[in-house]
Amino acid sequence: MKRQIVNIINFIRAVEPRPGKDINLVKPVQEQIKLLKKHELKGTFLFQYDALINPVFTALFDGVNTDHIELGLWLEVVEPLVTKAGIPWKGRYAWDWHAHCGFTVGYTREQRERMIDILMNDFYSLFHRYPKSIGSWTLDAHTIHYLAEKYDIDALCICKDQWGTDGYNLWGGYYNQGYYPSRNNYFSPAQTSEQQINIPILRMLGSDPIHQYDVGLNLETGAPAHQPVITLEPVYHELGGGVNAWTDWYLKENFSGNCLSFGYTQVGQENSFGWEKMSQGLNYQFEQLEKLQEEGKLEVETLGETGCWFKETYQETPASVVAAFTDFMGEGHTSVWYNSKYYRINVYTENNRFWIRDMHLFSENYHERYLDEVCTGNQLQFNNLPIMDGYRWSGNQIRAGIYPYYIIDGQLVPLTFEEIDYQEEEGHAILTYKGTVFGVITMTLAEDSMTITIEMNADQVVWITKYDTNAQSLPQIISATESKLQMVYDQFEYTAFEVLEGSLDASYSLRAKNNQIILSFRGK
Repeated sequence: MKRQIVNIINFIRAVEPRPGKDINLVKPVQEQIKLLKKHELKGTFLFQYDALINPVFTALFDGVNTDHIELGLWLEVVEPLVTKAGIPWKGRYAWDWHAHCGFTVGYTREQRERMIDILMNDFYSLFHRYPKSIGSWTLDAHTIHYLAEKYDIDALCICKDQWGTDGYNLWGGYYNQGYYPSRNNYFSPAQTSEQQINIPILRMLGSDPIHQYDVGLNLETGAPAHQPVITLEPVYHELGGGVNAWTDWYLKENFSGNCLSFGYTQVGQENSFGWEKMSQGLNYQFEQLEKLQEEGKLEVETLGETGCWFKETYQETPASVVAAFTDFMGEGHTSVWYNSKYYRINVYTENNRFWIRDMHLFSENYHERYLDEVCTGNQLQFNNLPIMDGYRWSGNQIRAGIYPYYIIDGQLVPLTFEEIDYQEEEGHAILTYKGTVFGVITMTLAEDSMTITIEMNADQVVWITKYDTNAQSLPQIISATESKLQMVYDQFEYTAFEVLEGSLDASYSLRAKNNQIILSFRGK
């Protein structure tokens, strides 16, 4: 039986400098501790450095059961940490969320190491051990490698995929669950043991698997600069974790067992939102977690425990699935996210049509922007290698994707279906679309390949790639031969995929051969 895991992770800041906010930062932590005790659930609290050195916050954990409450670090950079490291502070406030000052990417490699040593040693002086769990909205490969080599961390957690939110652009990553990062790009799983950092990274916040990806998309103007949020965070009361019915839907879909390896999500909230805004949603979520754990439908454990289990269970990044076959919006949409160490893909349905909404290649040879450089702006960006981006490549009335059509009298007709089926066999995710004019169409998603099988008259079906040619984030297509698609993105050349069965034409469209299309994603 596949494990279904929840980490309750709350992180603690000691200051809230944003204008117009007058928030009691202690009360949320007190109440979160009470909730864990009341429902007998395990949880993880992560200290930002300003909270770590403030006895008001550390005293809240005097006498707690350390078997149930884990303490770790939240690695955003704050003024007292920088000052102690002898580095000039570039922020506007003691905690400044801008990328160039608030995250490790805003500092040199040597400065990153110096700050980590201070964090770890000050934590040790308080708790007589080093932390085993660390989180942040984003990190960097050098920092993670340093943590792995010197401090033997068990687990890391980072933000979900998002575009523009708070200026943190994390796009094209391992969509949920966990992975072992590359030494060159922490946002990409490693493909080889030589380039793998052996700390699992788990994705936070519990994204709506159907609607979060392209929320806010305008087909005329494209993706907005700042993407809205639809997640399990309890502070979102219109749609998300502050809506009880949405929480029920999310937990049901996310922990359905349709996950290939293991199901995962993170529950919790940072204290800087204040207790009043999070209390209703968090109380309800804790009630449901206690109930579902008693029913054997999921397990609540600390971040460190999940990291240890991951390392004991997987020597390399396991393939995983996040799927939703019912739509909270009642619009009949479905979404299947498949992730492996080679690629990610999203197969989406709407109005009895199905298409590939997203496809990104992972390569351990593609370097993140801040591996050797320092971020100097207010925003940051981590990404992987795009093959299809249904969000950022949409616009001018074009919804980007790879769509199946068939040809009648020289006209393209959208391919529709009547019923969808999902199965998992031998480590593969298998999507079956029934009731098409060509019989059953099956998509088999494997670790390094995708196979599309069309029951009959497959030569009449063509998979057409659509995107706004004016999109700023497009890669350059070097060549689209019958058997290979070559691209350049961010000055990095890569084989998007090889066509092992079927053919690719110059317009970037795919056709079947012997009733099949087989794509390999082992490109370099």
